[in-house]
Amino acid sequence: MEITTTRFGVLAVQPSDILTFDQGLIGLRSCRRWVVLADAHNSALGWLQSIDEPEFALGVVSPRRFVSDYQLRVARQELAPLQLVHASDAQVVVIVSRHPEGLALNLRAPLVINVDGRKGRQVIAKDPLPVRLILPTDGEMRLTA
Repeated sequence: MEITTTRFGVLAVQPSDILTFDQGLIGLRSCRRWVVLADAHNSALGWLQSIDEPEFALGVVSPRRFVSDYQLRVARQELAPLQLVHASDAQVVVIVSRHPEGLALNLRAPLVINVDGRKGRQVIAKDPLPVRLILPTDGEMRLTA
């Protein structure tokens, strides 16, 4: 199938590439079908492109790339809809956004993805993780609430 996006133009997407977030994402509840795209210039960055709303593409990264001891703790029932056989089968990514001081990672509301089952869910971490980890251009990381 072909989808037209505002950021990447026309893309050919296989049905097997589609991730379904049954509850959508925070602030984007109507966006339930997404595809992950690699960034051509930065191997650490991926793009979560909405199929339902072509103007929405969210930068995503592995939180452990920037916070080596990052651990996500959520209630078991939060992950039940993903139908994971083992919790280790999940891929966890966080949304990247622009911030006046650099780039911000939302560590408190990551996306958990069952890659094999093609299902995803945004969860809220039990631990008091920072909402933003700022990655400024000067190389110094800062946490903000």
